[in-house]
Parts: sequence; C-alpha cells; structure tokens
Amino acid sequence: MSRGRMVMMLSASALGLAYSALLYWLQTLTGTVKGDGTVGVMLGLFICAHPAAGFLDMFFFEKDARYRFSLRWAALWWLVLDLLVLVIGWYVIFIGLTRLLGKGGYGWFPG
Repeated sequence: MSRGRMVMMLSASALGLAYSALLYWLQTLTGTVKGDGTVGVMLGLFICAHPAAGFLDMFFFEKDARYRFSLRWAALWWLVLDLLVLVIGWYVIFIGLTRLLGKGGYGWFPG
C-alpha cells in the first residue's frame, strides 16, 4: 500500500470519528436533523470508497497481488487497516441514516 493512500484512509477515518464525536457532543452540526443525516451518509460513503477501491484493485486488476507485499505481515496489516476504515465508514453511514430516516436516540447515541 502506498504511503499517500494510507494517509488518505487514516485522514478520512479521523474525519468520520470527528463527525461522530461532534454530533454526540453538539447534538447537531448543521442545525437540522436531515442535514446532519445527509452529511453523515455522504461522509460514510466517501470513507468506505477508499478501502473498497483497494480491494477491487487487488482482486481484479493486479495479476500478482499476492506477491505485492514483501512480508506476510504487511499484507495482514493492510487488510486490518482496510477493514477498520470500512467499519468506521459503515458506522458513520449508520449514524447518518438514523438521523436522516429515524428519530435518533438508538443505543448510546442521543437523538
């Protein structure tokens, strides 16, 4: 994995976590529940796009994908990072959808 791509994925994840934390503490970012939900869904899709693109590149477009990593640990850490970023993106999408479609207040997250 290139360093620039890793920085982009970590930055997008940090942005998603910041969105979740700010929404938790401030209750709203845009002033409306629908606006907060829209921002959350779009941000979550953006976060999930980077690891999904990496998986597609590896499985469909690279002929020698298993030889791309010099060590097996490098491949394992790449997979763990991709899955972590995907989970963060799914969480942000979930928060956005509950804001957009529901009344909020699911579980520990206040509405």
